Amino acid sequence: MSDSRSPEGLRWRTNHGTLTLNALPFIFLQLSVLLAFTTYFSWTGVALCVASYFIRMFAITGFYHRYFSHRTYCMGRVMQFLAAFLGTTATQKGPLWWAAHHRIHHKKSDTEEDPHDSHKGFWHSHWMWFLYRENDETHTEMIPELMRFPELRFLDKFWYVPSVMLGVGLFFVGGWHWTVWGYFVSTFLLSNGTYTINSLMHYWGKQQYYTGDESRNHLLLALITLGEGWHNNHHRYQASTRNGFFWHEIDITYSILKVFSWIGLVHDLTPVPAKVLEEGRYNREQMRVAKKEGTEYAPQLLRDVNQKKEPIDVHS
Repeated sequence: MSDSRSPEGLRWRTNHGTLTLNALPFIFLQLSVLLAFTTYFSWTGVALCVASYFIRMFAITGFYHRYFSHRTYCMGRVMQFLAAFLGTTATQKGPLWWAAHHRIHHKKSDTEEDPHDSHKGFWHSHWMWFLYRENDETHTEMIPELMRFPELRFLDKFWYVPSVMLGVGLFFVGGWHWTVWGYFVSTFLLSNGTYTINSLMHYWGKQQYYTGDESRNHLLLALITLGEGWHNNHHRYQASTRNGFFWHEIDITYSILKVFSWIGLVHDLTPVPAKVLEEGRYNREQMRVAKKEGTEYAPQLLRDVNQKKEPIDVHS
């Protein structure tokens, strides 16, 4: 990180972006985990922390990611607003900002134009990118179908209000103890759990698909993030509601969305195409064979896995 200070005011230029006073609330939010020392330990507090983490993680993975960013299923307008509102309680900015940046990430994955390019180091891709002034803008040209909803634009502008409401609500119900465990500690864990997908999931794990970037799959991170850890799968076929493509790939978010579809809250979940599943099976089998033979097999995009299994020229 560079120590140069901009003459324009309180701005610090780093190797990859510019930090301003706007970053302070998010930095303080990370430090707020230390507030656990201002109250006592209780299993009620831990349970509240876990419940708050689980509900808001689902709001990020199931709503911000799989709905607003990728439109992998459908929901009504009222449900759409409620989904966005719940997502803002995670304190990761608004649904329009989140979706626009995520679409840029997929379009430019692991290149200079990727907001959290993993080649720029762990801390940049984990959460420093989130703090930079250069990433403050909501790229509305990336989300034209979402911009037509005034209620989403309003919520995106005042995204911090539901978070404040959550913290204040916890205080009125259970006092400072509930606020610390249900909001501050839980939000620290939630934010860093979410950010592992941008950072660790581009360093740690296996690839069963060729995607042209560093995306990987990992069971532990899939459990922590309710299914987002099947990141290489997701980068292979973003339109699927399900990230855990195969039965053994646990995807809690998809399971919840499936239940939601049964009771009519959401509908038209997008399945994984058969050819993509077959490609994954073929690559896994070839990797097993290669390991047995003491060699390596790099996952490939395949033109026809049922016949010639001819690799696709991705540069054509």
